[in-house]
Amino acid sequence: MLADTAGHPLVIGHRGASGYRPEHTRAAYELAFALGAEAVEPDLVASRDGVLVLRHENEISGTTDVASRPEFAGRRTTREVDGVPLTGWFTEDFTWAELATLRATERLGALRQTSASFDGRFPLLRLRDLLELVEDAADAGQRLLRIVAEFKHASHFAGLGLPLDELFAAELEAAGWGRGDGRLILESFEPTILDRLGDRGVHGSRVFLIEESGAPWDLVLRDGAAATSYDEVVTEAGLMRLAGRFDGVSVSKSRLVGGSKRRGPLHGAELVDAAHSAGLAVYTWTLRPENRFLAPAFRRGTARAHWGDWLGEFRAVIDTGVDGIFVDQPDLGVEARDGRD
Repeated sequence: MLADTAGHPLVIGHRGASGYRPEHTRAAYELAFALGAEAVEPDLVASRDGVLVLRHENEISGTTDVASRPEFAGRRTTREVDGVPLTGWFTEDFTWAELATLRATERLGALRQTSASFDGRFPLLRLRDLLELVEDAADAGQRLLRIVAEFKHASHFAGLGLPLDELFAAELEAAGWGRGDGRLILESFEPTILDRLGDRGVHGSRVFLIEESGAPWDLVLRDGAAATSYDEVVTEAGLMRLAGRFDGVSVSKSRLVGGSKRRGPLHGAELVDAAHSAGLAVYTWTLRPENRFLAPAFRRGTARAHWGDWLGEFRAVIDTGVDGIFVDQPDLGVEARDGRD
């Protein structure tokens, strides 16, 4: 039996150690665990032949070398994803065998030049590859390690005949995961797929992602302009409506620190307390040290790529009482949590 040595809050490597290596690569995930992450977060999208692939988005020109590959030039197209027209290359237009020939690139290359120096070195990963990697890392460290799986654009993929919940359940069954051992957390900006995962008997905490603005796309498709907004969820009444349905919420960092407190939605520790009162765990994303991503009060100087008072902001987030933090540099998350005098 592996020991559960996770601290509080849980430190989650956001797409691996994505502040140091191109995201969703083996190197990023292995480094995340080496730096103390207790969980990692893969984003899940589907290939044309139904393989779950780890990419930030289904449009992959910003995170792979696909745009430089002449054999795939004809795959460039425009698609509407969640109501937004996008032009590029999409995972659903490739088989896994084709995607496996691509190499990862740093999505934030202008800010993270060290990570960008690894462009072209690492292949893409499937969910099944990550499941094996987590098993190996857990065995080596003799500790329980978790996966926080995010389902991207679930309604979009369902409309293409690629239901992410069905594909995910099949992958777990084949790998022997999802049997209630505490290793899985499931999250999405679309609540419907979380319900479907529960209906399929997938064992894992289900967490509703709360965007900074707007409304869940699945609810917009169903209810149009009457769709419940994310702001309506982040109220005492909205959180109580989630009680018993989901296990937690995951909110954008601006809803906890630095954001302007708008009339209506809860903010900061008040939000966390209300969620806890409803029996919901609270996670937040994404903690990053660069000035570009810090709230104004924590920035130092004017260079966007320079690190500001990241420790001050990270600790301000932790002090709200959150149960988990998504970080691009897991060692910084561990330091903020454990390194107090």
